[in-house]
Amino acid sequence: MSGRTPAAAAGPDATAFVVFAREGYAQATLDAIAAEARVAKHTIYNHFGDKQTLLRAAIAAEADRAMAKNLAAVDRLRDYDGDLRVTLEDVGRQLVACYCDERGWALRRLLYAEINQFPDLLDIITGRASDPVTEALADRLARLALAGHLRGGDPAAAAEQLAALLTGSLEARCRYGTRVISPAEQHAVARAAVDTFLHAFGTASGPAATTVATAALA
Repeated sequence: MSGRTPAAAAGPDATAFVVFAREGYAQATLDAIAAEARVAKHTIYNHFGDKQTLLRAAIAAEADRAMAKNLAAVDRLRDYDGDLRVTLEDVGRQLVACYCDERGWALRRLLYAEINQFPDLLDIITGRASDPVTEALADRLARLALAGHLRGGDPAAAAEQLAALLTGSLEARCRYGTRVISPAEQHAVARAAVDTFLHAFGTASGPAATTVATAALA
C-alpha cells in the first residue's frame, strides 16, 4: 500500500470517481484509472465489465459516502438537550458542511455533466443518498413533533423544506463549487435556515402529537 493515494487505497471505484470527476466521462480512460488505482486494466474489466458500469459503481460508492456523512449529521438530533434552536443549528451546520464538501461538489458536477447521457445517475444518487437522508431527517422531526417541540404536520414535507432552506442558496454562493464558503458563512446560512424553519414549525406549547407524525413512526 506504500505510496498509494487515498483513492487508490480505497479501490478502483473510488479511484475511478476521482478520474471521472477530474477528466469527465468521455476523456477518462480505463488505462488512466487502472494506472492511478495501481491495478491491471484486466482487473477492472473483470470486476466491472465496461466503463459505463464502472461510472455507475463509482457514483454509487460516492453517494454511499455522502449518505454516511449526512446521516451522521442528522443523527445529532438524537442529542436534543432542551434548546431546539441550538440543536437544529448544529445539525444545519453539519449538513451545510457536507454539501460544501469538495467531493460533494465533484459528485454534483459529474452528475450535471453526464446526466443527459446517463439519466439513471440521478436515480442512483437520490436512491442511495438524498432520499435516505431526507427520510432520516423526517423521522427525527416527527419525534420532535410528537414530543411537542415542533408543530404537527407532515414530517416528510418539513424535512424537505428544512433541507431546501439549508442548501437552496449554496449553489449560487459556491458558484457550483468554484468558490470556497468560509465556516462563518456556512454558519450564517444554517442560522438563517433554522430561523425560517422555526417560524413555520416551531412551537412554545406543550406536546402536540399528530396522526401524521405517528404514522411516520409506525
